[in-house]
Amino acid sequence: MTGFFEPHLDIALRHATPDTAHTPIPRVELSVGHHATGETPCLYRSMVCFILQGSKRVAINDSVLSYDSSQYLISALDLPLMGQVLDADRHHPYVAVSLTLDPALLAELAATMPVVRESDGKGIGLSINPMTVQLRDALLRLLLLLDTPADIPVLAPMVERELLYRLLQGPQGRLLRQIAQPEGPLVRIRRAIAWIRDNHDQQLRIDALCEASGMSRASLHRHFSAITGLSPLQYQKQLRLQEARRLLLGGEHSASDVAFAVGYESASQFSREYLRQFGAPPARDIRQMRQQIDAALVD
Repeated sequence: MTGFFEPHLDIALRHATPDTAHTPIPRVELSVGHHATGETPCLYRSMVCFILQGSKRVAINDSVLSYDSSQYLISALDLPLMGQVLDADRHHPYVAVSLTLDPALLAELAATMPVVRESDGKGIGLSINPMTVQLRDALLRLLLLLDTPADIPVLAPMVERELLYRLLQGPQGRLLRQIAQPEGPLVRIRRAIAWIRDNHDQQLRIDALCEASGMSRASLHRHFSAITGLSPLQYQKQLRLQEARRLLLGGEHSASDVAFAVGYESASQFSREYLRQFGAPPARDIRQMRQQIDAALVD
């Protein structure tokens, strides 16, 4: 796809800033990386991500997905992943654009489109799909608004609607319609995930999850695993370890303090699970991360 995103790249690189991914366009973020990376924990929200240059690999439990500028990624809900930029350098940086999905707008658009027969649809709420010319052109119009910020309040909602309309027409239209539905397994699992995120430092209580999601124990476990690729306990563990790594990188807390802060009752158990997740004990992992950050800044 040489040149497929050339004008998009020019705009993105002119407007990307090193200290924030946010843009003046609501729900739109830019991400630029000048180096390939190792596996890094990240929390994907309910969003669509377009890679303009480079490629990336994301992994959740046993599921591994790779994509580049010939594809786009849809995440239906908040998922704790391991992400890895595969190819990027100073001359050809990794560049991506993400749009957080608005369930209300999806529902409004889906209501105006022909009714489709919905299948049960199995698999985690994360998918890779072929990029299309229609999506590329709508994305360019959205990015061009960064050059004329006064036009954003009027024109950005129109272009966002077109992008979502094209996505609803695509292979993941069923998944996007589920996001827009007021009820259903996906919406209920999102409620369970919200409870876990709000209480990640507390003991996981399945009864509370069932109450929050409105599901029985059997239904909760079945749908949670099918949609996220993780059990509720595994999901909570991923969130705890990601938060612990963030706190440790800040340099203001010891490993034992962080372990208790994120909900572990044993510092030794925290160290074992941290090692299993990130491939090194906390102190060495953070030291290596800081060395990588320093090297990137020097380069």
